[in-house]
Amino acid sequence: MATLSTGVLTAASQWGGMQSLAAAPSSTRRPVPWTMPMPMPASSLQQQALRIRRSHGSAAGYAVGRSKRSVAVRCAATLNNKPVGGDQMLVYVPPHPLIKHWVSVLRNEMTPSPLFRSAMAELGRLLIYEASRDWLVTVSGEIQTPCGIAECEFIDPREPVKVVPILRAGLVLVEQIGSVLPATQTYHLGYVRDEETLQPKMYLNKLPEKFPEGSRVLITDPMLATGGTIVAALEELRNRGADPKLMRVICAVAAPPALTKLSEKFPGLRVYAGIIDPELNDKGYIIPGLGDAGDRSYNT
Repeated sequence: MATLSTGVLTAASQWGGMQSLAAAPSSTRRPVPWTMPMPMPASSLQQQALRIRRSHGSAAGYAVGRSKRSVAVRCAATLNNKPVGGDQMLVYVPPHPLIKHWVSVLRNEMTPSPLFRSAMAELGRLLIYEASRDWLVTVSGEIQTPCGIAECEFIDPREPVKVVPILRAGLVLVEQIGSVLPATQTYHLGYVRDEETLQPKMYLNKLPEKFPEGSRVLITDPMLATGGTIVAALEELRNRGADPKLMRVICAVAAPPALTKLSEKFPGLRVYAGIIDPELNDKGYIIPGLGDAGDRSYNT
């Protein structure tokens, strides 16, 4: 299968069968929105690669500072405010071999807890990197190097990404976020799932009363199974002023019920998953999945 250096996969799944989109010519640049396809046997799975289209905009000028030679750096803030897909939710499964590797480590029931947690953190770091493409606010201009003037572009420190891990396992996915995103603010949401009703119950809410307009919000939850927890979390965020079109959801494994609910309730949302599995069991666990991400991360 051909490889893509900067591409992403978009996958659509259905109960009883899964259609995944994999490699195709690099000229194919437009992702496909999440839809529920017609059932198809596993023997007829179709594959197609998709890549992200980049779009750029600009805003007011901004002076960042001075070099050690007292040369002022004049910058213009840039804002990628035209995401692909419009009002349709998009699901990305990046085709990077490292992502496949860490997902495989997580799936293995023989993986010990310390390695499981490390693998989850590595997967989170890679997915956050992919999710931040064409999403972050930047400043660009010129800067003095030891040998001359060079064009530069930095992440705008005035616009930190709002990071919301869903406790407890969501914390592991953001353990290495500092190595990817230079400017962040972290808030916490805690949910526990009722094992009989499969409905989420909130036990911790450290969100701000109101998110500033235009806030980029990154939410992490390893398992998107029934969709109850992630839907409740995103509704809480939206009630506090966050725009679903500026949200990015990071997960290790997703399943059709959760993705369908998200698509219906949050137009314009972007979901980045390590893999999409086809079904749930009668207890609401993803099959084949990777087990309870929280218990395996914290050896409980």
